[in-house]
Amino acid sequence: MDKSNYKFTPGTHRNKSVIWVHFQYNQNLLNQFRKRYPSAKWSRTNKSWYIVDLPAVRDTLDLTKKDPHLKLLQKIDVVNKEAFQHYYDQLKLKAYSPNTIRMYLSEFAHLLLILKSYPVDDLTHQRLKDYFLYCVKVLKMGERKMNGKINAIKFYFEKVKLQPQMFFNIPRPKKPITLPKMLSKAEVKRLFKVVDNSKHLLILKLCYGMGLRVSEIVNLKISHIDSHNMVVLVSGAKGKKDRYVNLPQSVLELLRSYYKEHKPKEWLFEGQYGGAYSSRSVQAIFKRAMLKAKINKKIGVHGLRHSYATHLLESGADLRFIQQLLGHYSIKTTQVYTHVSNSALTNLKSPLDSL
Repeated sequence: MDKSNYKFTPGTHRNKSVIWVHFQYNQNLLNQFRKRYPSAKWSRTNKSWYIVDLPAVRDTLDLTKKDPHLKLLQKIDVVNKEAFQHYYDQLKLKAYSPNTIRMYLSEFAHLLLILKSYPVDDLTHQRLKDYFLYCVKVLKMGERKMNGKINAIKFYFEKVKLQPQMFFNIPRPKKPITLPKMLSKAEVKRLFKVVDNSKHLLILKLCYGMGLRVSEIVNLKISHIDSHNMVVLVSGAKGKKDRYVNLPQSVLELLRSYYKEHKPKEWLFEGQYGGAYSSRSVQAIFKRAMLKAKINKKIGVHGLRHSYATHLLESGADLRFIQQLLGHYSIKTTQVYTHVSNSALTNLKSPLDSL
């Protein structure tokens, strides 16, 4: 499909972000467009075709990506607009990940919207404490949410306003100590057996077989796969750290047949509109497989990574080696799997049994 024959314009339709597609009526052009974008719809009101406005679509159309702060900026009072803009600029300069930027902007904007026309720079320690108490007592925000909120607002005062002691006396809510949720080896087998789609099966097998995060599986490129040395490069992972993981021997045949069938160009798993596969799609694949396998556990696809680490530990793998494979910065993060592993517990007998 030659994009020069089409004009793509971002807009809204029925309160949803869309991209309008205009072209001179020609059956051949229409057929090419429908073949490339099978989910495109026709609007009788606007007398135009449109496709959903997604980051992957913008990439394939070479359109400028949506700026995450503009929509929030419009809602903020003029008194605090400059502060919000400086905040966004500093996040960009620090080269934070898109997810972190989106979360920090949302949390800081929440404070500014509550302040209305009150200047954020005039906030005292006590006013900030009152705001956090309001979030906990009235809005019923949990510990993890509150820690993220404190980090986001702390960033403004310490990194933008350069006030390092601003949060010295503000206590942080204690995080609940929870163990990672995982599947047993038998449950993992059941999960794989119910997946008929080769692409979906390969995604789940690589998530478990290499212990990858969702963001890492969707960002895999063909060039990252080294089947000769049986390793895979995980590039630009969490914390912007690269690492190598082992490519499971058992998945090699499935990987080759998948490549022959789908012929991906750059990304190992491509989305419907080209570009990288979406994290939401991977989560949906896992959820459907769990339902089909009748595994009644409240767990997301990240549980496959937890299962990988736990099963490695149970097989006798060294904790430092597991830390390296998972890409953990601290060994303390990896040590949580020692509390999940059942191998030692099953061999331990209660004193009651010896009475």
